[in-house]
Amino acid sequence: MTTKQAVKLPMTGEEYLESIRDGREVWLHGKKIDDVTTHPAFRNSARSIARLYDALHDPEYKDILTRETDTGNGGFTQRFFQPDTSPAELLKTRDAIAQWSKMTYGQMGRSPDYKASFLATLGANPEYYGEYEDNARRWYKEAQEKNWYFNHAIINPPVDRDKPINEVKDVFIHKVGETEEGILVSGAKMVATGSALTNYNFIAHYGALPIPSEEYALVFIADMATPGIKLISRPSYELNAAVTGSPFDYPLSSRFDENDTVIVFDNALIPWENILVNGDIEKANSFFAESGFLHRFTFHGVIRLAVKLDFISGLLIKALRANGTDKFRGVQANIGEVLAYRNMFWAMSDAMALNPNKGANGTVLPNIDYGLAYRVFMSDGWPKVKDIIETVVAGSLIVHPSSTADFKNPELRPYIDKLYRGSNGIEAEEKIKVIKLLWDAIGTEFGGRHELYERNYSGNNENIRLENLVMAQMTGQAQEYEDFAQQCMDDYDMDGWVNPTWINPDDVNVTSKM
Repeated sequence: MTTKQAVKLPMTGEEYLESIRDGREVWLHGKKIDDVTTHPAFRNSARSIARLYDALHDPEYKDILTRETDTGNGGFTQRFFQPDTSPAELLKTRDAIAQWSKMTYGQMGRSPDYKASFLATLGANPEYYGEYEDNARRWYKEAQEKNWYFNHAIINPPVDRDKPINEVKDVFIHKVGETEEGILVSGAKMVATGSALTNYNFIAHYGALPIPSEEYALVFIADMATPGIKLISRPSYELNAAVTGSPFDYPLSSRFDENDTVIVFDNALIPWENILVNGDIEKANSFFAESGFLHRFTFHGVIRLAVKLDFISGLLIKALRANGTDKFRGVQANIGEVLAYRNMFWAMSDAMALNPNKGANGTVLPNIDYGLAYRVFMSDGWPKVKDIIETVVAGSLIVHPSSTADFKNPELRPYIDKLYRGSNGIEAEEKIKVIKLLWDAIGTEFGGRHELYERNYSGNNENIRLENLVMAQMTGQAQEYEDFAQQCMDDYDMDGWVNPTWINPDDVNVTSKM
């Protein structure tokens, strides 16, 4: 008698938290963190991610967030962990990405579905990885069934960028040896956003300088508990919020800080089954565009930004109503501009889904033209929105009580209730709650980091613009645009119209008769 095999389901929130209690090396303020799920620098952000996993099992969200796996295991998966085969499927996937993003108000760009941008391509086109095709298939199945939390680190640290990559061997990721178990890797990558809380990290190359030699031509998956891997964290905004304030004072910093790290490999062993590219220079340099990852990560990015703009639009309107300036014509025009950015990015997500590019093996990919446009306009759009908020909300962003302790002091409270009250019948506590939330979104260290994130997370400022041209040249679109312009030029020459549609001005032209 055979027993029925248990269906593998995505992790629950508690299973996720348990999965990252694995002895990983995360360093903060000169100390190694014993458990990121309990340390005050990471614990609430970890619980924000756990909440996303629980939503996969919640009847309220499951139909929006999930679909059946295609691995034959009888389970379900977050929609973005599978490739799509039609515009209609892409739209449903768009809604799943948006639903998860709403649960963090668009503040966590590296949620677990972000790396699904890449993981789903492993199933759509495993053949791309040649001798490592079976690894691609295995990781596609594994990631889809469990919805493992991946991040990536693909940028070289800003060290000696005036030198060729192979002249900075002490810093940049490269292979230092091989064993029967796998390859040995040393070097560092950045920015490993969220990696302190992820199960795995995906390592590859992206940058203006191409990989010059085989030892640097690597694409692989690293378990965060691998001996020899260290994560060096920037300051924790969650910890700062816990030490100096309360959730009322720092409602975003205190629970949605993904943290950013430099990931260091020191003779770390990467098993053969985790390798996708090893020594193939051409593939290591081109996978970013060719694998389908670029199409899909821009799709995820534009949806997340659109949700974030929904949130910031509502918050801006509430702040201006509290200030009593929401009826001023000039202020309303500025609100309208913010809403225009919001509408543009949602429209881009529609266009990417409804006008897809052809993918491998009967799949479709979100439209790359609109994805590349998003990368450019996001880097300008969010700083512009931030500037509008600072202009129209103005001094209210600075003049608010230092913490909730001021409200709780009976000597101060009457002054606060009078001097910090809002317009339109809004009491001081409600007004300051809105202002502190808005300040955390744009003005605290957390808010400042978000501006830098929107400017840079899609790539350096030249590349994100240059790649619009490169892609147009690769697809033949640039030539089509030239041909279109040439069509106009072919209608005339030095002697006048050569297209008989139009009449030459010989009968009235003055200069020709002089």
